[in-house]
Amino acid sequence: MSYSKQEDGEVAMKLLPESSPRLSTSSTVADDLEANNKEAIDHTAVVLEYQTPAGVKYAWLCALLVFGMLLTVHNKFILEKFPCPWLLTGIHSIFSGIGTFILLKLGYFKLSKLSHRDHLVLIAYSVLFSVNIFFSNYSLSLVSLAFFQIIRNTSPIFTVLLERLLFSRSYHLATYIALVPIVLGAGLTASGDFHFTVFGLIISVIGVLLGVLKIIVTNRLMTGSLALPSLELIYRMSIYASIQTIVIGVYAGELSNLDPSTLWRTDANDESTFPVTSTAFSLLGNGLLALLLNISSFQANKVAGSLAITVWGNVRQTLTLILGILFLGDFNLNIQTVSGIVLVVVGCAFYSKTELDSKR
Repeated sequence: MSYSKQEDGEVAMKLLPESSPRLSTSSTVADDLEANNKEAIDHTAVVLEYQTPAGVKYAWLCALLVFGMLLTVHNKFILEKFPCPWLLTGIHSIFSGIGTFILLKLGYFKLSKLSHRDHLVLIAYSVLFSVNIFFSNYSLSLVSLAFFQIIRNTSPIFTVLLERLLFSRSYHLATYIALVPIVLGAGLTASGDFHFTVFGLIISVIGVLLGVLKIIVTNRLMTGSLALPSLELIYRMSIYASIQTIVIGVYAGELSNLDPSTLWRTDANDESTFPVTSTAFSLLGNGLLALLLNISSFQANKVAGSLAITVWGNVRQTLTLILGILFLGDFNLNIQTVSGIVLVVVGCAFYSKTELDSKR
């Protein structure tokens, strides 16, 4: 590294309160606070998760929730005028790269001196990032939205399985129990036509596995031996991801889907376009939202852990349903949805209590 490990640790913890305890990495054997046993692996990630104040964790998770929902709604609007999902992902990566470059110049983080092997790891990570997007979009085209949500809701289960398989990390029994109502409840909130094929099911499961693997690898790159600050990881990943997604978008023929007149039309009398502002200006706002989402997502992953991120995904689906019922009238309130909402709320409360007990 281009600077000392102590300085790197300070940069990694920069977004935490000054009173929060620093990581202690002097011993390679430490208690896994979740498994209650001695393990020589995963020490840094576990210590960071449980030395981070609960208020900081929930602040980043709430930021992730807010920006995630805003970007989802904005993407739906943008894709009607800019029907190029791969190019839109490339724009997200470009804005994330530019934004973190500005933060780099302002001194919010420093670039680490990486070896050729480290660069290859980051390239492989960016490929995983792009492939995950492809399988997510592809599986959604093969199965119904309701079935897609059901499969996605199993992410917490795949998270604990992959962490056990890849890193021999186990959780407390209470954590496993808390996942049951969260997964079942989120599944009950999924409504609509449940249709799928065997091939669609396989692709959907692969998509979930890749999504979970991306979350876990993201966490390891920030808490493992490489120990990259979250902003640096976003900066480096964005460079590779933007090139990949734009090349794929051009190869897929998305440029032919563009109507240049739509990008700059500002006729307020035309109901097919957003009044006053242009689609190009909306893309600017969309890119800024993607930057904020990436920062909150990576930092939340770092301080809260992979499992918390996947659990939070189920919470976001349930909250979206509640907001849709209250303000949009998009969903019907019935016994199934009410039962699902109650299960998720109870499961999250139990999960939070378990996490606090583990921290103590």
